[in-house]
Amino acid sequence: MRVLGLDPGLRRTGWGVIESAGTRLTPIANGVVTTDDSRDTPVRLAALYEALGEVLAAHAPDAAAVEESLANKNAQTSLKLGVARGVVLLVPAQAGLPVTQYLPMIVKKAVVGTGHAAKQQIAPMVQRLLPGCRVDNEDAADALAVAICHAHHAGTRSNWADVAEQRGREG
Repeated sequence: MRVLGLDPGLRRTGWGVIESAGTRLTPIANGVVTTDDSRDTPVRLAALYEALGEVLAAHAPDAAAVEESLANKNAQTSLKLGVARGVVLLVPAQAGLPVTQYLPMIVKKAVVGTGHAAKQQIAPMVQRLLPGCRVDNEDAADALAVAICHAHHAGTRSNWADVAEQRGREG
């Protein structure tokens, strides 16, 4: 399964693509979509939409995972993040991909082992979990962490479904 992880933001949206085969995770690509702060929000959202469409076309993921956002102290910041998240959720959904959202603490627990890990712990753990992966940006590392989280959770859900199906045939 090829997973696209997304860490939304209006200024910078991190993205990362990994391949998951059983417990083996392979890095494919990662980067950041940056929008121009001097432009109006609709223009920035259009640029984000187009760039994420290019990422999907280039890497053909099977699923997308998006980090959920928690409340910010600044209402204007929350609003801007919310509209960016809308685009980040829309692009893979329009492409027909299943889109799953994860709280930051769930992502941190999947990657670092604790839901209250410091943000600075994410990138080093991502590089440890994805040997040979070069990550130049914190936003891209966060997106890869979301993809890793999804791969772990999807594997668990698949195993549970297999067990339930087997029990159904036996019983």
